Amino acid sequence: MKDRKKLGILRVLLWCGLLFFSGFTLSNLRLYFQEGSERRLRLSTWHPLAMEAISDPSSTSIPPISIQQSIIFPDQVLLFLKYPPSTRLFTKNDIDCVYLVHNSSEPRLKLPPLWIDDQYFDHQIVRCPLQTRGMIVSIAVKSTTTLVPVPAYKWDKLAYEAILDRDNTTVVFVKGLNLRSGRVTDPSKFECIYGWDLRKPKFVLRSNVVSAAQEIVRCKTPLSILNSQQGFGNANDSIKVSVRVVGRQTIKSVARLKHRLEPATLSKRRHKMCICTMLRNQARFLHEWVVYHAHIGVERWFIYDNNSDDDIKDVIEKLLSKDYNITRYMWPWIKTQEAGFSHCALRARDLCEWVGFIDVDEFFHFPSGLSLHDLIEKKSRGSKVGELRVPCHNFGPSGLKNVPVKGVTVGYTCRLSGSERHKSIVRPENLNSTLINLVHHFHLKAGFRSVNVNGNMLVINHYKYQVWEVFKEKFYRRVAAYVSDWKNERNVGSKDRAPGLGTEAIEPPDWSTRFCEVRDTGLRDRVLSKFTDDKTGRLPWQD
Repeated sequence: MKDRKKLGILRVLLWCGLLFFSGFTLSNLRLYFQEGSERRLRLSTWHPLAMEAISDPSSTSIPPISIQQSIIFPDQVLLFLKYPPSTRLFTKNDIDCVYLVHNSSEPRLKLPPLWIDDQYFDHQIVRCPLQTRGMIVSIAVKSTTTLVPVPAYKWDKLAYEAILDRDNTTVVFVKGLNLRSGRVTDPSKFECIYGWDLRKPKFVLRSNVVSAAQEIVRCKTPLSILNSQQGFGNANDSIKVSVRVVGRQTIKSVARLKHRLEPATLSKRRHKMCICTMLRNQARFLHEWVVYHAHIGVERWFIYDNNSDDDIKDVIEKLLSKDYNITRYMWPWIKTQEAGFSHCALRARDLCEWVGFIDVDEFFHFPSGLSLHDLIEKKSRGSKVGELRVPCHNFGPSGLKNVPVKGVTVGYTCRLSGSERHKSIVRPENLNSTLINLVHHFHLKAGFRSVNVNGNMLVINHYKYQVWEVFKEKFYRRVAAYVSDWKNERNVGSKDRAPGLGTEAIEPPDWSTRFCEVRDTGLRDRVLSKFTDDKTGRLPWQD
């Protein structure tokens, strides 16, 4: 009875909407909700066009450009612009960030955007300066009009990404649950919420949680959503998913089901070795990092761009033109490195047999002379090995005060004597379904194990303490969710910080000579012998 009553109510609402609100759009998607914990409803959905139309003056048939989401970060506001297909993207010269107060359409302030990113799926990200609390941020198209603002969500309590995995579960990436690092939490404390408008609890789907750990929740996907897989990414593009702690409000969400991962056979895994990294404003070091690792056997790179505002796009396009297989993925979410690496592991799983998770200032080095592929075969042969753990050597400024012109591998040659922690090369197929990782190593499926690699065979040269001009950028913000920013008065003695530094980006007088206990020229000598041009004496990454 309840189901039939809800169906009747929904039909009335639908026809009323069609008759009286011509501004609404109708979707052909119909959801058939499964029995049990889900409601049985048959829906033809409609939802309002939330924004004012901004179209090409030469055409009256182009759908509107609109602001779809607004996210408040600590130092800026991110606005996600929704574009119709084949529409020219805005540049910084086309728009202003405008600041309004409630119940007023007159801007109190206009400022140029800090940056405009490329497409994030079918959106463009505009970054506006953060202004006085309580002001509403929107976009003004110069010589045209102002887009209607939308409610802003805070970055630290937000469902921000979602993937439909090949086992038909939904993997939701969410901030605000405040779960402990490296621990699995009782999934019965949560439920997953699906719908076009999560603010209306009567018209959403609820499903059970399979697992919850750190910032990753795996949900049992409703059959109705699975059955609507035809045209996935179009009709389903407007379906949001979020997480609710039982007894509390649903966490705000911008996570939409845009990806569906399909099962792949081993024969489709085209790459033996891939690398995943997350970066911000590292474009000037990327060329050296990619060219070097391609030489030792890396075949594909997944680069998660965490709000760069340098020329990374141009650098990657140049590398692509030279046939390096690089995918740049816009990842605007801050303090999410662990989640980003889990996201990358899912995407790489059906393309790569092994994936290394390292930073752009980290380089694999083989003192043994083995090749990367030979070492992987040797260490993983005859046992259920899911992860290779590689030790790191931390290099200092090596007496330099300016960025080395021949690159980091040649310029920095003095390091600390001991190795610190490790970074991992993993088989993504063998990762635990919770996707728990502590930035650089993952939990594995039952029956699989990690193997420690001897530093005499393979080590990572981590150019961690570079010249001050480069190193001071670390004070801006740490990318890991469970690591304090260096400007915070917390965990000041942690190994994640530079020894002897406080919380301010003030250069110590002896910075250039710090962190120098062992002169190590092994990788420098290899790079010079393998990459130096015989005629010019230059390296491939020197401009």
